[in-house]
Amino acid sequence: MAKIDAFFKLMHEQNASDLHLLSGQPPALRIHGDIERVKYKVLDNDDLRKMLYEITPEDKVKLFEETGDVDFGYEIPGLARYRANYFMQKNGIGAVFREIPSTILTAEQLGLPPVMSKLASLPRGLVIVTGPTGSGKSTTLAAIIDVANRSRSDHIITIEDPIEFVHKSRGCLVNHREVGLHTKSFSAALRGALREDPDIILVGEMRDLETISLAIEASATGHLVFGTLHTTSAPKTVDRIVEVFPAQEQAQIRSTLADGIRAIISQTLFKRIDKKGRVPALEILIATPAVRNLIRESKSHQLPSMMQTGKKYGMQLLDDAIMELYNKGRISADDAYTKANDKGRFRPLLKSPPTDFTEA
Repeated sequence: MAKIDAFFKLMHEQNASDLHLLSGQPPALRIHGDIERVKYKVLDNDDLRKMLYEITPEDKVKLFEETGDVDFGYEIPGLARYRANYFMQKNGIGAVFREIPSTILTAEQLGLPPVMSKLASLPRGLVIVTGPTGSGKSTTLAAIIDVANRSRSDHIITIEDPIEFVHKSRGCLVNHREVGLHTKSFSAALRGALREDPDIILVGEMRDLETISLAIEASATGHLVFGTLHTTSAPKTVDRIVEVFPAQEQAQIRSTLADGIRAIISQTLFKRIDKKGRVPALEILIATPAVRNLIRESKSHQLPSMMQTGKKYGMQLLDDAIMELYNKGRISADDAYTKANDKGRFRPLLKSPPTDFTEA
């Protein structure tokens, strides 16, 4: 057993999402969204480096020594998987570990709207889950893939950096590929995937033009593709995808995207008032024929009003989802106001006037 495993056990017992180990500071855990320090000595740079290197693959040590940054996955059988990131900082080495639970929560357990599970049965198309880092995109996608894995008889390929949730093959045949370990890049794996008889492809990150282009192409050629982007709303996601391409290609991409897109889900995490973890608020855009026309005609600014009137299709605006969580007593007025798009709608809920810059 590696020396560091004791910290992972503590993390698991405390139900923490992240573990921070930094030279010059005591260890810290993120519990229900807040950083809490562990009662332990200040970590020494040399001791911490030795402890971290004990679990680091040799090629990753070399990469870290050369660049000062590295990501990889680590697993303690029977406990959990961890997404590791090492970096250099003022006092020496630092590391942050995100726990990836070994059990995949269902859509019902996560409180996802029913339309989310329906996305798992789509025959083809592109489904994008967006939101800032740490907003639970991977957890939501894992729940949708789990529905597909249990209800379909297909081939699922996941491409991630690193592999997070591990799906056992059930109704489906599941292959997990890790960028850097099993393949050179997202785009190389995606290009290869098209020759590997897949039905469903999960692209962990659509981070560059080539990957985005291949994901759109795969969705247009009869595959169901799930991907993530770091955007904050459904309309911004459409614009972001189009803007990645050179100006002369944008009209064509709008048209191809309009044909292939099936749904865009934008996710934000909130701390629960009852301290029982966190809860997601979801903005959901379903690609109806009217939505496709707006995308094709470069009218993404009209998508919010389409979401407002498209409730019967399972669409919802982020602010409506936030208001519902507030009305159910799950989240605070301050948190709702801070993360809402239309601040004016939430200002009356505040006990005292806002003193921050969230309106900027």
